[in-house]
Amino acid sequence: MKPGDVYIVRIPELGTHEQSGTRPVVVIARVTKTIVTVVPCTGNKLALRFPYTYEIEPTKRNGLSVSSIALVFHIRALDSSFLKDKIGELDKKELANIRKQARQLIG
Repeated sequence: MKPGDVYIVRIPELGTHEQSGTRPVVVIARVTKTIVTVVPCTGNKLALRFPYTYEIEPTKRNGLSVSSIALVFHIRALDSSFLKDKIGELDKKELANIRKQARQLIG
C-alpha cells in the first residue's frame, strides 16, 4: 500500500455530506502501519464544479472503468483494513497533481 495506489473501498456511512459507500480511493500517504490518507473518487462529473477536484481518465494502469473525479476536498484518514481490493495505480504526474491540490487545501 503506497501513495498513488487505487483501491475500491467501502467507506462507512457517517450520515453527513461526506463521501461514503463503495468507491475508488487514491492513497496519497501512509501515516502509520495501519492508517492511510486517501482521496475518495466519484463518477459524477458534476463534482468538477467544486474546487479541489481532479479528473482521472481510466487506463489499464489505474484500473478505473470510467472517468473518475478525485474529491481532494474530501481527503480523509482510513484504517488500512478498509483497503482490500487494489485495482491499479496512478502515474506520478496524476499523483503529484492531487497532492499539490491537497497541500493548497490544507494551507
